[in-house]
Amino acid sequence: MKNLMKVVSQELIADKIYEMVLTGDVVKEIDTAGQFVHVRVTDSVSNVLRRPISISSINHNDSEMTIIYRADGEGTKKLSKYQSGDLVDVLTPLGNGYPIEKNDSVLIVGGGIGVPPLYELSKRLNQIGVKTTHVLGFNSKKDVFYEEKFKALGDTHIATADGTYGTEGFVTDVIREIGTEFDKFYSCGPKVMLKVLSETLPIDGYISLEERMGCGFGVCYACVCEKSDGSQIKLCTEGPVFKKGEIIL
Repeated sequence: MKNLMKVVSQELIADKIYEMVLTGDVVKEIDTAGQFVHVRVTDSVSNVLRRPISISSINHNDSEMTIIYRADGEGTKKLSKYQSGDLVDVLTPLGNGYPIEKNDSVLIVGGGIGVPPLYELSKRLNQIGVKTTHVLGFNSKKDVFYEEKFKALGDTHIATADGTYGTEGFVTDVIREIGTEFDKFYSCGPKVMLKVLSETLPIDGYISLEERMGCGFGVCYACVCEKSDGSQIKLCTEGPVFKKGEIIL
């Protein structure tokens, strides 16, 4: 699972938000929207723990994948300095992603840095004829990214907490306006957002959690959470995607 991947490009696409394109043969093994990579940001012992980052796009033909991350900590700030041609140490493919199911129309809801994995998901749903409607939430206009990319796949609505762009408020405010006449929902973002969606949306769906992880493959038990039946699971190996109501938020 450990691979050295080459940086194809890196670009700042919003406030502290970077898009990095990586290439390597391992991309051929990534087959599910919602999986993630575990990146070692430097060889220094000061940043020994890897960073889990969602995969936003997969290009099997060119053996390329795109990751998007927020550079707001010491490690991710170092990652943001990588340039084209540099090698990045990654563990991938990791985790279980979203099931691609045939429905007439679905609601896709993302919050902040939880937006990226939903792009590959929406592309795959579009490929099988599913109509996708996207609701993306950010703190402010300066944080918004990928709006045009999602618009190319279906109706797209933006909410900002401070009202500087789109609908003022949260994703739930947008959903209140557009209604819930969908077959299913898919979501990724802060736990509080996922909790509200799970408790208020009258349709079945899937949630993907953002969690800190130590190892990324189930050894360290740093990302354990409780299921609704009282048992415990590890997000890195059994998630990060779960059915609505399957885990306690």
